[in-house]
Amino acid sequence: MKTGRNLLVWLLAIVILSGAMNMLSGNPERVNADNLAFSEFLDHVEGKKVSEVTIEGAIISGTFVDGKRFYTYAPFDPNMIELLRKHDVKVTARPEDTTSNTLWGVLISWFPMILLIGVWIFFMRQANSGNNKAMSFGKSRARLIENTKKVTFKDVAGADEAKQELEEIIDFLKDPAKFQRLGGKIPKGVLMVGPPGTGKTLLARAVAGEADVPFFSISGSDFVEMFVGVGASRVRDMFSQAKKNSPCLLFIDEIDAVGRHRGAGLGGGNDEREQTLNQLLVEMDGFEANENVIVIAATNRPDVLDPALLRPGRFDRQVTVTNPDKKGREEILKVHAKKVPLAKDVNLSVIARGTPGFSGADLANLVNEAALLAARKNKHKVTSKDFDEAKDKVLMGSERRSMAMDEKEKLLTAYHEAGHAICSLFVDDTDPIHKATIIPRGRALGMVQQLPEKDQYSYSRSKMLSRLIIMMGGRVAEELKFGYDKVTSGASSDIAAATNLARSMVTEWGMSDTLGPVLYAENSSEVFLGKSVTQSKNMSEETARLVDAEIKRLVTTAYEQAKKMLKDKQNEWETLAQSLIEYETLTGDEIKKVICGEKIDKSAESPVCAEKQTHSSVPEV
Repeated sequence: MKTGRNLLVWLLAIVILSGAMNMLSGNPERVNADNLAFSEFLDHVEGKKVSEVTIEGAIISGTFVDGKRFYTYAPFDPNMIELLRKHDVKVTARPEDTTSNTLWGVLISWFPMILLIGVWIFFMRQANSGNNKAMSFGKSRARLIENTKKVTFKDVAGADEAKQELEEIIDFLKDPAKFQRLGGKIPKGVLMVGPPGTGKTLLARAVAGEADVPFFSISGSDFVEMFVGVGASRVRDMFSQAKKNSPCLLFIDEIDAVGRHRGAGLGGGNDEREQTLNQLLVEMDGFEANENVIVIAATNRPDVLDPALLRPGRFDRQVTVTNPDKKGREEILKVHAKKVPLAKDVNLSVIARGTPGFSGADLANLVNEAALLAARKNKHKVTSKDFDEAKDKVLMGSERRSMAMDEKEKLLTAYHEAGHAICSLFVDDTDPIHKATIIPRGRALGMVQQLPEKDQYSYSRSKMLSRLIIMMGGRVAEELKFGYDKVTSGASSDIAAATNLARSMVTEWGMSDTLGPVLYAENSSEVFLGKSVTQSKNMSEETARLVDAEIKRLVTTAYEQAKKMLKDKQNEWETLAQSLIEYETLTGDEIKKVICGEKIDKSAESPVCAEKQTHSSVPEV
C-alpha cells in the first residue's frame, strides 16, 4: 500500500514537471493567436489586411493591420515571398526549431536524469532503513501477526498441561503490575520442547491471542546470513521493534538453527552463527532490561542448545509439548472436524483410540485426507470407511495399484508379508496387527502394519526382542519357501531397522549382558564448509568390536528364532500367504479367521474365531 502511494506521487510529479516544461518551451508568439487555414491567410494577404509575418520552417505567424495575431502552417511555395512583398507585408525569417514540444518529447529527453535521481533516492532510503547496511541486510525479518485474536486456547486441544504453564504468561501480559507490585519478575523466555507436529507454534499464537498483544514471528534460520555480523544486527533490530510495541510476544521457531552449543570446534568463535547467538544472549539478559517483552521459542532438539541460552534470566521455563493421549486426540479431532460434515457412523472416540502415537499435525492430516477421499467419491458427508482408508494412507502410504507385479514377485511378497504376520501373532509381548497387504504402498511392495492397543511411553526388553523376531520373519520366509539363493533385496529395510534397534539396545538402553548398563556414544559428525567433521567417539576400538559382535548376536539369534517359529507354524503360514494372494489385503481380525480355517467375507462382517491364539515363548537372547 505504501509502495503504491509512493509510486503515484512520483508519477504525478513527473507529469506536472513535464507540463511545466512544455509550457515554458512553447513559442510565445503563438500564444493567444488565431489558427488560420493557409487559404484564408492568402486571402488576407491579397486584401492587404496583414501587416507582418515571421516564417519559421512550415509555420507562419504574424500580425494583422488591426493588431490581432495569427499563425498558420504553409506548404512549400516559392512564389509566396513575392506575393507578400507585392502587398507590402514585412517578412522575417527564422531557423526551424527542432526541439520537440510534446509531452513525450520532454519525457524522453528527461527520462535518464529522472531515472538516476530515483535510483539514488531508493538506495539512500534503503541504507537509512537497514541499520546503515545496503539492501537492508541488517533489518529484522520478524513479521508482525495482526490477526492473533483468531487463535485462542479454544483452538488448541490435547495440550492441557502446556496451556496451564502458559496461563501465567497471559496474566502477566494482561496485567504486568499484578506481579511487579510484589517484586516478582515474569520469566523472560519460555522454551517449548516437543516432537514435530505437536502444536508448539499454534500454542504461541494462542498465547498472543489470549493476551491480545502484538505477536512477532521469526524463524531461527532467518538470522543466519553469509556475512558475519548481519545476524547480530537483525537480533538488535528485532528487539528494538519489540520494545516499541511492548508489551508483546516474540516467537522464534526452530531456535536450534541459531542457538546451537558454542565451542564445538567448528568455525572457531567468530563465525556468523555464534555472533548471532551472543547478541541474542545479551538482548535477553544483558545490562539493558527487556521489560514487557516475552520471548517464546520452539525446538525439537533441546539437546543441542547452548547452556547459556537455558540458564535462569533467559529461557527460565521449559514447556514440554508431547504427543496427545487418547482424550487429547479426541479433542483435537473435534477441533479439526468442525468444518467437515460427518456421517452418523463416524465415532471420533473410536478413531482416537485407533491412532496412538499420532501428533496434532497427523490428526489434522487424517481428517483432511478423509474429506478428500469422500469428495473424490462425490459424497456429501465423510463416513467411517473414509477415515479407515485415510488412516491406512497415512500409516502405510498411498496404494500403487498401477504398479505391475508379475505372479512370481506377487507370490514372493505374499510369503514375505505372511512371515512377518505369523511372527507378530505368535511372539510374546507385541502389538496387534492392524492390516497386512501385498498391494504396493509408498515405497514398499507390501506391508504388515501393527498398532498398539493403548498409548505407550516406554518399551520392555522382551518387546524389543520380539520386535527383532518380527523384523526377521520376512527374510526367513523367503529363504524357507524359495531357497537360500532366491532371497531378494526386499528385506533391506527390515535388516536396517533390526540393526538400528539392536544398536540402540546395546549402546543406549543397557540391554546387553556382555556390555552392561553403560552408555556407549556413537560417532557424531557435522558438516562444516562442505566437509564432514567427525567428533571423537566415546569408546575404545576393543569396545567397538564388542558392540558390533553383540549387535550381530542379537540380530542373528532373532533370525534363528523366526526360522524355528515359521517351521513350527508352517500350515498357518502357508494358509495366510495363499489368502493374501487371493484377497491382497487382510485386517488383523481377518488374519485370525484365516488361520482358524474360516472363510472371510469382504462384503460383510463375520464373527471372529473364538479360539484364542496361543503364544510361543521367546527364548532368552
